[in-house]
Amino acid sequence: MSAARTDAARAGIGLGSAIAVAISWSLHQSIFWAIVQGFFGWFYVIYYAFTRPGGLTG
Repeated sequence: MSAARTDAARAGIGLGSAIAVAISWSLHQSIFWAIVQGFFGWFYVIYYAFTRPGGLTG
């Protein structure tokens, strides 16, 4: 494993959290909401996918 990957894993940064923060920032431009939704990670990503027009089918 690369050093960057193990450092990110040690810091608790997961793929779900990173995606949730990116989605949140693009919608709200708020650090507060990015932190909150990053905490929920995959739950927020799945919620976002189901609540958008087109949902998971595109």
